[in-house]
Amino acid sequence: MLKSCSAFWLLLLALCASAALAATPTPPAANHGPALGEPMVLRYRVGIVVTAANGPCQGIVATTPMPVDWREQQVKIIEDDLSPSVHDIQYRELEGGVKQMVLSIPYLAAGEECHAITTIEVTRHSLISPDETSELQIPKKLPKDIRAYLGTSPGIETRSPKIRSLSKEIIKGADDDAWSQVEAIYDWVRDNVKYREGDFKGALSALRAKEGDCEELSSLFIAMCRNNGIPARTVWVPGHCYPEFYLADASGAGYWFPCQAAGTRDFGGIPEHRPILQKGDDFVDPDRPSRKLRYVTEHVTGKGGKPRVRFVREMIGG
Repeated sequence: MLKSCSAFWLLLLALCASAALAATPTPPAANHGPALGEPMVLRYRVGIVVTAANGPCQGIVATTPMPVDWREQQVKIIEDDLSPSVHDIQYRELEGGVKQMVLSIPYLAAGEECHAITTIEVTRHSLISPDETSELQIPKKLPKDIRAYLGTSPGIETRSPKIRSLSKEIIKGADDDAWSQVEAIYDWVRDNVKYREGDFKGALSALRAKEGDCEELSSLFIAMCRNNGIPARTVWVPGHCYPEFYLADASGAGYWFPCQAAGTRDFGGIPEHRPILQKGDDFVDPDRPSRKLRYVTEHVTGKGGKPRVRFVREMIGG
């Protein structure tokens, strides 16, 4: 899926940087939340190519997720490239903020190919950690959409007795302020779980084996935060993921803060410009309702000959 930090993406970002920096001034910080850093403007293509490689196909429905707006990211559609045989293309939003392109193809003759590819412009800001954090606190009252980030997710086993007990033990040695407590969890995970790439095994496995990659480290940090009443979730970018946590100021206003679980030490802010693909780790796709998804992947169904499907996800020059 999105297992390792991709040098390919980092190289592309470096090549695009000089031409892609936006000329707009840096917006100010939102009260006690992370400030928006320098923006980078990139172009990204996402879509679906279907070929009836093994005979005629009918009733094909294919979906692929698309980047959406977040506070640190703005998305604008530049161009839609659709084959004449594409009967319908729609966009739908799943609970949690995931947007999907839904492609419907009633019939595709043997050997025929069709496609739906959208070019989007992504303006992505880095995030800068706030200078003053003493007023931040673990929120006592949460909106319904934020409460969802306190429970169990696939691979984030918040109910594990081992994770629960350790989560409480770690913050006992930290200062009383919420920021220090979250930072204690962050440092414990980075100091005690060795980075090692591999198939995803989840937070509990990472804790037992004391190793994992960006997905395991993020999942363990998230599980420990949630066990201490701190909402946390996964942020997915091409080739990588990292967590963010939620704290509130004295007035009750809440803010999301990112941190880099695997890689360089970035806590409360992050110098990241890759497009945000999704935020969250517990989704339900109406085409796959029988199981929860930690990341909404591409999906295709159809009848007749088995179609050959290629999903497009690529960055292009700005």
